[in-house]
Amino acid sequence: MRPNEGVNEVSDGINGTSIADRSIRNISDTALWVALYRAMESDRSDPLFRDPFARRLAGERGSRIHESIPRTARHAWAFVMRTVLFDAFIERQVAEGVDMVVNLAAGLDARPYRMSLPPALRWVEVDLPDLIDYKEEILAKEKPRCRLERVRLDLADVESRHALFSRLGRESKKALILTEGLVIYLNASQVGELARDLAAEPSVSAWITDLSSPGLLRMMQKQIGRRLDEANAAFKFAPPEGPAFFEACGWKVVEVRGMFTEAVRRRRVPFWMRLFALFPESTGRQGRRPWSGVCLLAKS
Repeated sequence: MRPNEGVNEVSDGINGTSIADRSIRNISDTALWVALYRAMESDRSDPLFRDPFARRLAGERGSRIHESIPRTARHAWAFVMRTVLFDAFIERQVAEGVDMVVNLAAGLDARPYRMSLPPALRWVEVDLPDLIDYKEEILAKEKPRCRLERVRLDLADVESRHALFSRLGRESKKALILTEGLVIYLNASQVGELARDLAAEPSVSAWITDLSSPGLLRMMQKQIGRRLDEANAAFKFAPPEGPAFFEACGWKVVEVRGMFTEAVRRRRVPFWMRLFALFPESTGRQGRRPWSGVCLLAKS
């Protein structure tokens, strides 16, 4: 089933749009929602990045999901900053000689098409078959700027995941792993297992991931948790120890960039919210404080 198909039409009497068509049905639908945020940023007169493919990838369904979530525009800065920070870390790693980027749960990311990348760079996208089918259909006439490979795989299939990591490890000398918007949907045990699997591959040199605090997780669960639970896409992972969680799994923390601090610096939050930037940034142990950041990790 493609993300824009297979909807059971049940009228809700609002602009002729069905309840099902405005709801998050599964974890793949969140990719449509996130793509819409990238489209909104790209439409600005002063965008921090340009993603000319985002609106097509989000489609009408992405817009409807976005419109159906209360106060959703208020949170756009977080998704925009996540994209900005991932872009910055990726550019640095590529400049330092990464020969392969492996994007796990790639969703509707369009970086191989929109970023300035070396033509020889290998970029591997891994995600569910239906999502990749939909993405390939939308981008069929577009040309990536590097060597792009897509792998249809459910990352929950541990045996197949191990086989993929082993193959990619043999085919690269210095690989970078991306997990943008993935680990929050896993539990601590699953994140730890994934971290150890990646650390076991000699050619994997770095990993970029986003992370939330327990305080932010509780806040998000109150705002949208019920809808995500119903779609079997619940938020789960927000370790109280913060980025240090990964240290026991074979990784060291190289750098952490807080999304809110970056949003203030880039003027993507309302003026009154900028007052919170006066408090010192915390990238260590997290608790009740609502915090999110992007982490650059390296093998320990």
